[in-house]
Amino acid sequence: MKLLRRVDRAIATAETALLVFLLSIMILLDFTQVILRNFFSSGIIWADTFLRQMVLWVAFFGASLAVQERKHINIDVLTRFMPERSKRVSRLATDFFAALVCFAFFKASITFVTSEMVQRTTIFLDIPTWYFQLIIPVGYGMLCFRFLVKVIDDMLELKRGVIPQETVP
Repeated sequence: MKLLRRVDRAIATAETALLVFLLSIMILLDFTQVILRNFFSSGIIWADTFLRQMVLWVAFFGASLAVQERKHINIDVLTRFMPERSKRVSRLATDFFAALVCFAFFKASITFVTSEMVQRTTIFLDIPTWYFQLIIPVGYGMLCFRFLVKVIDDMLELKRGVIPQETVP
């Protein structure tokens, strides 16, 4: 389990660095677009399309980090009133189901990206569309991995009877 946690932290570090890089590029490019449009009545033709694609990349990396830190969207109306052990079982089931859903989307997105590769469509500057869409299977793969790590954590907590970190005051 220690190796899995180290891998998880290493991936989180790389994702954070990539997020900072992508957001910096997005901010600079968008600022440049605003200046070019407002003061020079021109702009970078491909910039808006590129920025839309980068939003997808940032969303997937951000979602993966959110899962890693247990900050993903969570509806906890029922679990607030459950006993501690039931909360842990519920969280285990939820994380496992989320991993299954992400795996299903991972498989479907591979089919999608493969079809884009076969069709040889381009997005701008003759760059193949699938280069940008590759984040979809990678993102769902990362999410699936993160949820599976959480499932293992949940099972270990249940076995040891440990109170989850986020519920400790």
